[in-house]
Amino acid sequence: MSDLRVLVVDDDDDIRVLVATLLERIGAVVRQAPDGREGLREFHAWRPDLVILDINMPGMNGWNVLERIRDMSDVPVLMLTARGDELERVRGLHAGADDYVVKPFGKQELVARVQALLRRAAQGTSQDEQESYADAYLSIDWGQRRVTVGDREVQLTPLEFRLLSTFVRNPRLVLSRDQLLELVWGDAYGVGGDQVKLYIGYLRRKLEPTGADQAPIETVRGFGYRYTAPGR
Repeated sequence: MSDLRVLVVDDDDDIRVLVATLLERIGAVVRQAPDGREGLREFHAWRPDLVILDINMPGMNGWNVLERIRDMSDVPVLMLTARGDELERVRGLHAGADDYVVKPFGKQELVARVQALLRRAAQGTSQDEQESYADAYLSIDWGQRRVTVGDREVQLTPLEFRLLSTFVRNPRLVLSRDQLLELVWGDAYGVGGDQVKLYIGYLRRKLEPTGADQAPIETVRGFGYRYTAPGR
Protein backbone atom coordinates (compact mmCIF):
# COMPACT_ATOMS: atom_id res chain seq x y z
CA MET A 1 0.00 0.00 0.00
CA SER A 2 3.01 2.29 -0.16
CA ASP A 3 2.10 5.81 -1.34
CA LEU A 4 -1.59 4.99 -1.72
CA ARG A 5 -3.66 7.96 -0.62
CA VAL A 6 -6.65 7.59 1.70
CA LEU A 7 -8.98 10.41 2.76
CA VAL A 8 -10.79 9.93 6.09
CA VAL A 9 -13.89 12.09 6.61
CA ASP A 10 -15.46 11.87 10.08
CA ASP A 11 -16.57 14.44 12.66
CA ASP A 12 -15.32 12.23 15.51
CA ASP A 13 -11.69 13.17 16.18
CA ASP A 14 -10.91 9.88 17.92
CA ILE A 15 -12.25 7.78 15.03
CA ARG A 16 -10.32 9.83 12.46
CA VAL A 17 -7.06 9.52 14.33
CA LEU A 18 -7.55 5.78 14.93
CA VAL A 19 -8.29 5.07 11.26
CA ALA A 20 -5.39 7.23 10.10
CA THR A 21 -2.99 5.49 12.49
CA LEU A 22 -4.09 2.01 11.38
CA LEU A 23 -3.65 2.82 7.68
CA GLU A 24 -0.37 4.67 8.11
CA ARG A 25 1.03 1.57 9.82
CA ILE A 26 0.49 -0.39 6.61
CA GLY A 27 2.05 2.28 4.41
CA ALA A 28 -0.85 4.49 3.30
CA VAL A 29 -0.64 8.27 3.12
CA VAL A 30 -3.67 9.63 4.99
CA ARG A 31 -5.39 13.00 5.09
CA GLN A 32 -8.23 13.81 7.47
CA ALA A 33 -11.32 16.03 7.24
CA PRO A 34 -13.67 16.80 10.17
CA ASP A 35 -16.81 17.40 8.10
CA GLY A 36 -18.34 16.86 4.69
CA ARG A 37 -17.48 20.22 3.15
CA GLU A 38 -13.84 20.01 4.16
CA GLY A 39 -13.82 16.41 2.91
CA LEU A 40 -14.98 17.53 -0.54
CA ARG A 41 -12.36 20.27 -0.63
CA GLU A 42 -9.65 17.73 0.19
CA PHE A 43 -11.07 15.33 -2.40
CA HIS A 44 -10.92 17.96 -5.15
CA ALA A 45 -7.42 19.10 -4.20
CA TRP A 46 -5.82 15.72 -3.50
CA ARG A 47 -7.67 13.08 -5.56
CA PRO A 48 -7.25 10.16 -3.10
CA ASP A 49 -7.19 6.49 -4.06
CA LEU A 50 -9.85 5.65 -1.46
CA VAL A 51 -12.28 7.56 0.77
CA ILE A 52 -13.45 6.44 4.22
CA LEU A 53 -16.63 8.39 4.88
CA ASP A 54 -18.79 8.71 7.99
CA ILE A 55 -22.54 8.92 7.36
CA ASN A 56 -23.78 10.81 10.41
CA MET A 57 -22.09 14.21 10.30
CA PRO A 58 -23.63 17.63 10.99
CA GLY A 59 -24.26 19.92 8.02
CA MET A 60 -23.32 17.94 4.92
CA ASN A 61 -23.77 14.28 5.85
CA GLY A 62 -22.11 11.26 4.30
CA TRP A 63 -24.93 10.63 1.80
CA ASN A 64 -24.53 14.17 0.43
CA VAL A 65 -20.76 13.80 0.17
CA LEU A 66 -21.06 10.39 -1.52
CA GLU A 67 -23.45 11.84 -4.10
CA ARG A 68 -21.00 14.63 -4.95
CA ILE A 69 -18.09 12.19 -5.20
CA ARG A 70 -20.04 9.87 -7.49
CA ASP A 71 -20.85 12.79 -9.80
CA MET A 72 -17.17 13.03 -10.70
CA SER A 73 -15.37 9.82 -9.72
CA ASP A 74 -15.68 6.08 -9.14
CA VAL A 75 -12.95 6.09 -6.48
CA PRO A 76 -13.65 3.36 -3.86
CA VAL A 77 -15.70 4.66 -0.91
CA LEU A 78 -15.99 2.83 2.42
CA MET A 79 -18.89 4.10 4.56
CA LEU A 80 -18.75 4.24 8.37
CA THR A 81 -21.93 4.29 10.45
CA ALA A 82 -23.27 3.57 13.90
CA ARG A 83 -26.28 1.78 12.37
CA GLY A 84 -26.00 -1.80 11.17
CA ASP A 85 -29.45 -2.60 9.81
CA GLU A 86 -29.81 -4.13 6.36
CA LEU A 87 -31.78 -1.24 4.86
CA GLU A 88 -28.98 1.17 5.73
CA ARG A 89 -26.42 -1.15 4.13
CA VAL A 90 -28.50 -1.55 0.97
CA ARG A 91 -29.03 2.20 0.74
CA GLY A 92 -25.29 2.80 0.97
CA LEU A 93 -24.35 0.21 -1.63
CA HIS A 94 -27.08 1.29 -4.03
CA ALA A 95 -26.02 4.94 -3.67
CA GLY A 96 -22.58 4.02 -4.97
CA ALA A 97 -20.65 3.06 -1.83
CA ASP A 98 -18.26 0.12 -2.24
CA ASP A 99 -18.36 -1.23 1.29
CA TYR A 100 -19.88 -0.53 4.68
CA VAL A 101 -18.45 -0.84 8.21
CA VAL A 102 -20.45 -0.50 11.43
CA LYS A 103 -19.01 1.29 14.46
CA PRO A 104 -17.49 0.09 16.69
CA PHE A 105 -15.37 -1.88 14.24
CA GLY A 106 -12.49 -4.28 14.67
CA LYS A 107 -9.10 -2.88 13.67
CA GLN A 108 -8.17 -5.91 11.59
CA GLU A 109 -11.57 -5.91 9.90
CA LEU A 110 -11.21 -2.28 8.81
CA VAL A 111 -7.71 -2.83 7.41
CA ALA A 112 -8.83 -6.00 5.60
CA ARG A 113 -11.74 -4.18 3.96
CA VAL A 114 -9.52 -1.29 2.86
CA GLN A 115 -6.98 -3.66 1.37
CA ALA A 116 -9.72 -5.58 -0.47
CA LEU A 117 -11.11 -2.35 -1.96
CA LEU A 118 -7.68 -1.22 -3.11
CA ARG A 119 -6.94 -4.64 -4.66
CA ARG A 120 -10.22 -4.50 -6.54
CA ALA A 121 -9.52 -0.97 -7.78
CA ALA A 122 -6.06 -2.03 -8.99
CA GLN A 123 -7.52 -5.03 -10.82
CA GLY A 124 -10.10 -2.80 -12.47
CA THR A 125 -7.41 -0.40 -13.69
CA SER A 126 -5.42 -3.18 -15.34
CA GLN A 127 -8.55 -4.66 -16.92
CA ASP A 128 -9.54 -1.29 -18.34
CA GLU A 129 -6.55 -1.43 -20.70
CA GLN A 130 -9.12 -3.07 -22.97
CA GLU A 131 -10.94 0.14 -23.80
CA SER A 132 -14.26 -1.09 -25.14
CA TYR A 133 -16.57 -4.04 -25.67
CA ALA A 134 -19.55 -4.56 -27.96
CA ASP A 135 -21.91 -7.37 -28.87
CA ALA A 136 -25.32 -7.54 -30.50
CA TYR A 137 -27.00 -6.51 -27.23
CA LEU A 138 -24.86 -3.85 -25.54
CA SER A 139 -21.60 -1.91 -25.69
CA ILE A 140 -19.25 -0.76 -22.94
CA ASP A 141 -16.71 2.06 -22.99
CA TRP A 142 -14.51 1.32 -19.98
CA GLY A 143 -12.59 4.59 -20.25
CA GLN A 144 -15.78 6.67 -20.09
CA ARG A 145 -17.62 4.22 -17.80
CA ARG A 146 -20.46 4.22 -20.34
CA VAL A 147 -22.92 1.43 -21.13
CA THR A 148 -25.41 1.54 -24.01
CA VAL A 149 -28.15 -0.90 -24.96
CA GLY A 150 -29.18 -0.14 -28.52
CA ASP A 151 -29.45 3.64 -28.65
CA ARG A 152 -30.14 3.97 -24.92
CA GLU A 153 -27.43 4.91 -22.43
CA VAL A 154 -27.76 2.95 -19.17
CA GLN A 155 -26.87 4.69 -15.91
CA LEU A 156 -25.15 2.25 -13.55
CA THR A 157 -23.68 2.67 -10.08
CA PRO A 158 -19.96 1.79 -9.82
CA LEU A 159 -20.81 -1.57 -8.24
CA GLU A 160 -23.35 -2.40 -10.96
CA PHE A 161 -20.78 -1.39 -13.59
CA ARG A 162 -18.20 -3.77 -12.08
CA LEU A 163 -20.79 -6.55 -11.98
CA LEU A 164 -21.67 -6.12 -15.66
CA SER A 165 -17.98 -5.85 -16.61
CA THR A 166 -17.27 -9.12 -14.80
CA PHE A 167 -20.02 -10.88 -16.73
CA VAL A 168 -19.00 -9.66 -20.18
CA ARG A 169 -15.34 -10.50 -19.51
CA ASN A 170 -16.42 -14.07 -18.75
CA PRO A 171 -19.01 -14.77 -21.48
CA ARG A 172 -20.98 -18.04 -21.21
CA LEU A 173 -19.03 -18.94 -18.06
CA VAL A 174 -21.19 -19.77 -15.04
CA LEU A 175 -20.01 -17.64 -12.11
CA SER A 176 -20.96 -18.77 -8.62
CA ARG A 177 -22.08 -16.43 -5.87
CA ASP A 178 -18.70 -16.74 -4.13
CA GLN A 179 -16.82 -16.02 -7.37
CA LEU A 180 -18.89 -12.89 -7.92
CA LEU A 181 -18.31 -11.76 -4.34
CA GLU A 182 -14.56 -12.11 -4.92
CA LEU A 183 -14.48 -10.52 -8.37
CA VAL A 184 -16.96 -7.68 -7.79
CA TRP A 185 -16.96 -6.94 -4.07
CA GLY A 186 -13.27 -7.74 -3.56
CA ASP A 187 -13.86 -10.68 -1.25
CA ALA A 188 -16.72 -12.31 0.63
CA TYR A 189 -15.70 -10.89 4.02
CA GLY A 190 -18.76 -9.49 5.76
CA VAL A 191 -20.88 -9.41 2.58
CA GLY A 192 -24.02 -11.54 2.45
CA GLY A 193 -24.72 -13.74 -0.53
CA ASP A 194 -28.11 -12.04 -0.90
CA GLN A 195 -26.24 -8.96 -2.13
CA VAL A 196 -25.36 -10.84 -5.33
CA LYS A 197 -28.99 -11.70 -6.07
CA LEU A 198 -30.09 -8.17 -5.17
CA TYR A 199 -27.63 -6.45 -7.49
CA ILE A 200 -28.20 -8.84 -10.37
CA GLY A 201 -31.86 -7.87 -10.08
CA TYR A 202 -30.95 -4.16 -10.16
CA LEU A 203 -28.71 -4.71 -13.18
CA ARG A 204 -31.29 -6.72 -15.11
CA ARG A 205 -33.96 -4.04 -14.57
CA LYS A 206 -31.63 -1.31 -15.76
CA LEU A 207 -30.61 -3.24 -18.86
CA GLU A 208 -34.24 -4.14 -19.70
CA PRO A 209 -36.64 -1.74 -17.90
CA THR A 210 -39.70 -3.25 -19.60
CA GLY A 211 -38.76 -6.87 -19.03
CA ALA A 212 -35.85 -7.72 -16.74
CA ASP A 213 -36.16 -11.42 -17.58
CA GLN A 214 -35.07 -10.57 -21.14
CA ALA A 215 -31.66 -9.25 -20.06
CA PRO A 216 -28.88 -11.67 -21.15
CA ILE A 217 -27.88 -12.55 -17.57
CA GLU A 218 -29.09 -16.08 -16.97
CA THR A 219 -29.66 -17.78 -13.62
CA VAL A 220 -28.24 -21.30 -13.67
CA ARG A 221 -30.15 -22.87 -10.81
CA GLY A 222 -27.90 -24.38 -8.16
CA PHE A 223 -24.71 -23.05 -9.76
CA GLY A 224 -24.76 -19.27 -10.32
CA TYR A 225 -25.16 -16.83 -13.19
CA ARG A 226 -23.79 -16.32 -16.68
CA TYR A 227 -23.86 -13.70 -19.43
CA THR A 228 -24.85 -14.99 -22.85
CA ALA A 229 -24.74 -12.27 -25.49
CA PRO A 230 -27.05 -12.67 -28.49
CA GLY A 231 -25.18 -13.90 -31.55
CA ARG A 232 -22.00 -14.82 -29.68
